[in-house]
Amino acid sequence: MRASSPAPSNTSSNEDSEDDTFELGQGAAFLVLVDHQAAILEAQHRRPHRAYLSRPDLLRNPRLRTPFQSVLTGEVDRAYISTMGLDVRTFRRILDAGFEDLWNSESIPRADVSAWGEPRPSKRSLNAAGGLGLVLYWLNSTMLDKSLAQIFALIPSTITRYRAFGLDILLRTLRGIPEGRITWPQDEDFHELSDLVVARHPLLQGAFGSVDGLNLPTATSSDERWQNAQYNGWLHGHFTSNVLAFSARGELIHAAINAPGSWHDAKVSSGIYTQLEERTPDDFYLAADTAFPHNRGSLKSKIRTPVKSGSRTTREHLRFLDQLVSFRQSAEWGMRAIQGSFGRLRLPLDANDAHARHSLLETVFRLHQIRVRLVGINQLRNVYEPIWTETKEQKQVWGSLRDMFFPDIRKADRVAKFHYIAVEEL
Repeated sequence: MRASSPAPSNTSSNEDSEDDTFELGQGAAFLVLVDHQAAILEAQHRRPHRAYLSRPDLLRNPRLRTPFQSVLTGEVDRAYISTMGLDVRTFRRILDAGFEDLWNSESIPRADVSAWGEPRPSKRSLNAAGGLGLVLYWLNSTMLDKSLAQIFALIPSTITRYRAFGLDILLRTLRGIPEGRITWPQDEDFHELSDLVVARHPLLQGAFGSVDGLNLPTATSSDERWQNAQYNGWLHGHFTSNVLAFSARGELIHAAINAPGSWHDAKVSSGIYTQLEERTPDDFYLAADTAFPHNRGSLKSKIRTPVKSGSRTTREHLRFLDQLVSFRQSAEWGMRAIQGSFGRLRLPLDANDAHARHSLLETVFRLHQIRVRLVGINQLRNVYEPIWTETKEQKQVWGSLRDMFFPDIRKADRVAKFHYIAVEEL
């Protein structure tokens, strides 16, 4: 009877398996180390050729001790207006009117995050006030994102996301604020606005506002057809056309925006023509310059312009035209108030995104309404001139200030090149 042979041992096989696992782990760790070093070398190689700011380059906490937080917590009207275009009260008005609720209740769009995810405002780098401040800083300046990154302590990618989200909810908020609306006068409004004009220009009975075109520089488009549509042969460049009508209070009463630069003002102004024909009493009119089209028979009494060079007129009519030119300058003041306040409009607009361009322009024009009605920046002369001219001594003070800050409008106006020939009435 044969003796049974002992069972084969698994010790050696187990040891071999453990050695293989150890070697595989070492190999994987080595590959990770090599990949990490390669990434470092690649980053070091790119660094001289790319200019950007990373988190270690910025202040630690965007909600504490940043340049913006210093302005925000200081609550000084002068600082708010110089950086964001609004005073403290108006800034809080927009926050409370819906901006803060939208900022806290909606998710910020991201490609790597579900759009239906639950928003976590406490985890964001900026609260609602910071988001509104970021948008207003951007609209009121021409600064680059790297400057905003240092002011708000945010990396550029975060600035891009927060700005797009903030612009969207700001426009939605402004549409719901009564002070941000752009509406045509109604009923007694025409008489009140005309009285404001007549108080300064007695011959302009019935004038209630002024109208002019605003061409904003636009980048060239990748679409050749759209690029041709934006090219303005008169100005020799690419523009976006807008036609704005201002009341005697400096408020916008109509805004035709975001038209191609090649369009004639007559086409852009079709909405204003409709308002004048259907919603304006017969005795009231807008002031415009000689280039503004008003050839329709029904518009000749609704849009008044100076006569062209060499035209013959009476002395009485000449005095009327002189006051008309002076009042028409109010449209130029309105344009300067918009372009001077919102520096973003001085940079070329995006030619390839019509929706974003329209949203930007609508936001700016509604913010202009907010500034005029709540901040009152455009009301300086309307508020102070009647007070300063009450006494003889005050009249002398105001006269010197007027000569210093408000020179003869007729001489400064570009319409002054039109010379009138006065003839005696027969």
